[in-house]
Amino acid sequence: MNKLRTLIVDDEPAAIEGLRLRLQGFAEIEVVAEAGSVAAALTLVAQHQPELIFLDIEMPGETGFDLIRQLQPELCPAIVFVTAFHQHAVQAFEVRALDYLLKPVKLERLADAIARVRARAGTASKAQLLDAVTQIAAGPVATAGDTTETETRYCIERQKLVIQDGRSPIQLISYQDILWIDAAGDYMCVHTRSETHVMRTRLKNLLNERLPDLFVRIHKSTVVNLTYIEQLQPLGNSEYKAVLANGKVLKVSRTFARGLKQLLLP
Repeated sequence: MNKLRTLIVDDEPAAIEGLRLRLQGFAEIEVVAEAGSVAAALTLVAQHQPELIFLDIEMPGETGFDLIRQLQPELCPAIVFVTAFHQHAVQAFEVRALDYLLKPVKLERLADAIARVRARAGTASKAQLLDAVTQIAAGPVATAGDTTETETRYCIERQKLVIQDGRSPIQLISYQDILWIDAAGDYMCVHTRSETHVMRTRLKNLLNERLPDLFVRIHKSTVVNLTYIEQLQPLGNSEYKAVLANGKVLKVSRTFARGLKQLLLP
């Protein structure tokens, strides 16, 4: 049996230790790393490329939801949430067939979650995860008879990207502050140095609104701000890694590598 490379993310060392000890009883699990923060988790994801993450939601500073927003869609592992969150969050997970464990974690429930991950061979995509996160932020999950629907609207001005979802404050983000944008289904994650904003649209729609020329597509799901690329490292097979000014590493696919090189090299 191939073991699932697993990362545990929780700000409480005792919680990490307890979960690690329980996971030792599962032959199909290999815990490759542990993290106490989102920043540490992102570094470990890049190093180990885990297939499964046990992810705490409520952590100081950035939350488990912030980690999801920053994962590259093509490298998004299976997620099992570990939470003491309010009930409507649990409902959101259930509606979208996502996995969750309530603290304190029970061994029988842990076994069920691992079996579900195995059965689905990858569980939810980043798009599904973002959908759940958006519903949680908006409030209780709508019932079948509820026809209320809030769609994120967006527009693009000359200097700033405007994100408006009808509930949260309108976000106006200067293009020069955006490092990269990645797509997950109907959602876009707009990354600056300090924050990640989520908007509901598709990448092709955003591109059709004519992002400034300094934004270039490097993958089917990723657009990058050229001014932040500091290194282009070959991976072989005509693919590259783009290293940004903040240390973030993004994959450049073969389809877009030649065009990017032509823009970067004299």
